[in-house]
Amino acid sequence: MLTVVIAMLLAQPQGCGGNGKALIATAQVRADAFDLSGAADAFASAAAASCNEARLPAVYLRALVAAREAYRFGGSTESIASVERALAELDTEPLRSAGETPIVRFVLQAAIAASQSEREEVALLIEYAVDLEAQRRAAGLSGAPVVAAVEVAGDLWLQVHRYEDARRAYVRAAERLGRTPRVVLGLARSAARLSDWTAACTEYKALIAASRSAAQSAPEIVEAQTLLRDPMCLARQQTTP
Repeated sequence: MLTVVIAMLLAQPQGCGGNGKALIATAQVRADAFDLSGAADAFASAAAASCNEARLPAVYLRALVAAREAYRFGGSTESIASVERALAELDTEPLRSAGETPIVRFVLQAAIAASQSEREEVALLIEYAVDLEAQRRAAGLSGAPVVAAVEVAGDLWLQVHRYEDARRAYVRAAERLGRTPRVVLGLARSAARLSDWTAACTEYKALIAASRSAAQSAPEIVEAQTLLRDPMCLARQQTTP
C-alpha cells in the first residue's frame, strides 16, 4: 500500500500542501486498518486542504459505509439518501472527469441494490463495475480508490447471504490485487459462513498476521480472535503438526 500512497502524493496538484499530503497518508492507514469512516474523514479534510485527488475517495468511502448501514433498514428511502447524494455529487466537476468515477458510480448503485436485497440487480451492477475496473487496470490505470470494485463484490455477496458467490469474488480479488487484509477477511468470513472451518481458521489466523496496522480492538480483529478461540479452530490447531 505504501507505493499507492506515494503515487497519490505525487499526483497532487501544487495546491495540495504538506498537511493535505499527511492527511491522505493517514486516510490510507485508517483504510488499511478497516476504518473506512475514519479514512473518509481524513480524505475529506485533505480535499478541504486543496487536495482535489482526495475528493473522490472521500465521497466514495462515506457512501460505501452509508450503504452498508442502510441494509439494516432494508434500503429505505431515508437510509440511502446520503448514498443518492453521493451519486449526484459524482456528476459535479472535477469528479465527473475522473477516470475512476464510472466504476465508483456502478459500485455505489450495486451497494444500494444490496441494501434492498435486490440480488439480480447487484449481480448486473457490480459485475459491470468489476469489468470496468479490470479494463482500466489492464491499461495501467487505477480502479476504484482505496476499496476496489472487485473487493466490494465479495462484501455485497456476503451481505445478501450469497456465500459461494462471495468466496468466488474474494478469490478473484486475491488473484487481481493480492492477499490484502481486506481480501483475507473476506475469504475468512465466506469460509466461515460455508462452514469450511479449516479454511476459515487458516484465513483468520492469516488476517491477524497481515493486519498489524489495525488496532487490536478493531471489530475485524476481535472477530478473528474470537473465532480462533472457538473449539472448531482450537481442535484444528491441536491436530496441525
